[in-house]
Amino acid sequence: MSDAPEATPVQTKTSEPHPLDALTGGAFSAATSGERSARIREWLATQPATDKLQEVFKELSARDKGAARAVRERLDEIRRAQGQAAVAAEWTAKAEALLATAQLNIADALAWQRDAAKAGAPLSREPLSTLKAQLSERVKTIEDLQHRVQVQREAAVLLAQRIEVLSTKPWKDAQAALELLSADVGHWQEQAQELTGDAAWPSVDARFPAQLESSRTQLLVVWEAFQSALAQTAAAAEDENAPLPPVPVWADELRLARGLPAEVAAAKAAPRAAAKPKVDPEVREKAMQAVREALSRLEEETAQGHGKASAGAATALRAVLKVHGKLIDAELERKVHAALVAAGELEGWQRWSADQLREDLVARAEALLQRPEGQALGGRKMQESLRQLREQWKQADQGAPANHALWKRFDDACNAAHKVVESWLEKVRAEGAEHRAQRMALVEEVKAWAQEQAGAAAADWKAVNRALHQFAERWRAGGHVSEKVFAELQPLWKQAMASAAAPLEAAQKASLERRQAMIEEAASLGAAASLRIDAIKALQQRWQAEAQSVPLDRKQEQKLWDAFRKPLDEAFNRKSAERERSTAELSARDRAVLDASKALEAANASNDAQRIREAMAALDSALKDQESAAALKQKQPETQDGQAQAATDSGASEEADTKPAPAAAARPVVAVRGDDRPGMRRSEPAPQARAGRAAGDRDRRDGRVPRDAAARGPRLGDTAFRAQRDAMEHAQIALRKLAAQAHGEALTRLMNAWKSRDAAQVPSVQELGGKVPAGVRSSWAQAIGAPAGAVAEQALLRLEIAAELPTPAEQLAARRAMQLQMLTRRNEPAPAETWARDAALVFAGASDEASARRLQGVLKVLLRK
Repeated sequence: MSDAPEATPVQTKTSEPHPLDALTGGAFSAATSGERSARIREWLATQPATDKLQEVFKELSARDKGAARAVRERLDEIRRAQGQAAVAAEWTAKAEALLATAQLNIADALAWQRDAAKAGAPLSREPLSTLKAQLSERVKTIEDLQHRVQVQREAAVLLAQRIEVLSTKPWKDAQAALELLSADVGHWQEQAQELTGDAAWPSVDARFPAQLESSRTQLLVVWEAFQSALAQTAAAAEDENAPLPPVPVWADELRLARGLPAEVAAAKAAPRAAAKPKVDPEVREKAMQAVREALSRLEEETAQGHGKASAGAATALRAVLKVHGKLIDAELERKVHAALVAAGELEGWQRWSADQLREDLVARAEALLQRPEGQALGGRKMQESLRQLREQWKQADQGAPANHALWKRFDDACNAAHKVVESWLEKVRAEGAEHRAQRMALVEEVKAWAQEQAGAAAADWKAVNRALHQFAERWRAGGHVSEKVFAELQPLWKQAMASAAAPLEAAQKASLERRQAMIEEAASLGAAASLRIDAIKALQQRWQAEAQSVPLDRKQEQKLWDAFRKPLDEAFNRKSAERERSTAELSARDRAVLDASKALEAANASNDAQRIREAMAALDSALKDQESAAALKQKQPETQDGQAQAATDSGASEEADTKPAPAAAARPVVAVRGDDRPGMRRSEPAPQARAGRAAGDRDRRDGRVPRDAAARGPRLGDTAFRAQRDAMEHAQIALRKLAAQAHGEALTRLMNAWKSRDAAQVPSVQELGGKVPAGVRSSWAQAIGAPAGAVAEQALLRLEIAAELPTPAEQLAARRAMQLQMLTRRNEPAPAETWARDAALVFAGASDEASARRLQGVLKVLLRK
């Protein structure tokens, strides 16, 4: 029988279904979060009650916050709808109150729409949309009445001008136009009466009825005076004794008809006007002060651009002038006249600004099709631009009279630009139809693929998952369709994908159960007193095979893997901690080696070669501090050799302190042939080794000197060994770096000496390195100190051949010729053997930038070979 404990059977956990599982269509028993979210969305499509939604959200939020998000959004939507219903009721009452009033203020109607939008009222839904339209219609009617009042005022002014013009023409012409003029005046009065009888007339601004009444009064006064003067003229024409009319032109005409001379100019006939009576200065000052105050108020309102306030100030100034106008001087009268003219211009500024805005909109509409090449607007951008332009035109029409000429231009430009939108819409419709066909074909393809996979014997779940992801990506990249078409296709797509993914979801559910069982098994193995490495490896292999066969969601698979490896990692960490606790503390020799390693690292950071070498020597001495103790132990009996070799570092150091090594060197051990075989002579020495290799080096083919195990001392700990190894490697790298730096500086000085022809600047033999003997250095110094000769091109080419460096393109032909000559001169030394002499020849020549660069590259290689 095996000693292994019997494996306890894994008990499967059976859980009762959740009470709300039947209500939500199995959302609480779903295996994955995606499936749970899908079932929740299907349940929400049935429009469940609010209490059921709250109950499901309360239970589901503790299990899956992602799936509960859809329920929370539905609850928030219901709360918003209830809140909007209350707000809609409040603003509905306000709108009905405004509509019920006989006198509607335009500002109140506009403020209702603005404040309702700020409060979040659903203005696009009933009944607010209807109330909004009714208020807009009322406002439009009132604005139309106000506009018609302005038109009536202008018509009254025109009629008065016609009457004035007729008074300057012959009275018979005026009598002929009397019937038509009478009809026009009557028609004007009918239109004015129609305005005042309109149901919306009480809602018109207070200044418009006064303006209309003033225009009517003035027109009737002028009309009645014209009629009486014309009747008097007709009577005077029939009766010579009748008085002449007050119209000068008609009176002169009648005088001429009677044979009387025309009336002389009033300035010549009338006597000099009597001097004005004197006025009390105090009264005059008060009058001028009142006029100045009204004038300053009008100028202030005009400067600030207040149209309504300036009109009121102008009216107040005219009222003051009626009372005190005769008492002001000419300068003040001029200022008053200028201020009234400016106020009149400001009153007409609204119409002017509206026309300016309309002209700008016309220019922008016409510029839509006149953009530079390559900057034409697309269909959607053109549609948005046209919509914005038309909305701005509507806003411009609300506060000013219409301008039909500009509207015609604007409408024509918009219609011409809308052709681009129409072509774009046709293209969008065609693409939408094509994309719909592609998506329907994809749905059918998914259904066919699902049937094919259902008939397969063994499914490759990774390939199935990859294919499902590819289908999903193709659906996302299927192109744009309208919202209506997408709402029609989305259920079909979800149904097809659900049926295609059903086998994979079932396999994932089974794989999830198997992985949970393996997690429990890993927990039991990790909790065991002794680790069973073979069982852990087998379990890990089973996990990897399961992960390779059935893919899961990346996050879920990572969570399962973390749960699986956690107990095993904790078990191995416990084992490592126990191993570290069992490790003995550092010995004295290890501490010495660590201290020496740290000192060497500090020396490496200082970039001081002398300090680095001293630290290396100190580390080497710390490594060899047991040699004396090992030599002392060699003199002990052979029975104690094994114990001496197995002694620890601390024991060896204590023995070295108590028993110092003798000054005399130990007698060398001579190998004897057959000294350990019975019957053999022990005095026969071992044969001599072959020449060129010592006896102890027989098996050392790599040139390393064998070390004596006893002289090596105790073995270092892992920490001390790694520290001294890293410190030595870093020291060697630092020394090589410093050597290369020193070599580069020496070479730079050599080049400078050649350039300046100064032999005193030539570096020393130690600085140039071991490749340059003293004789070579002296020959270079002599060549540099001598006067410069011609450039030694042949010597430079030989140096480049010796250093195996490339030659400039212009010297390639000379280098090939030299190489051919060298092939024919076999007994001549190679360039690698004569490079020092060739360098002296180059130094003897003149220095230039190209030669110096070539020589420096050559010497950089040759001095380091």
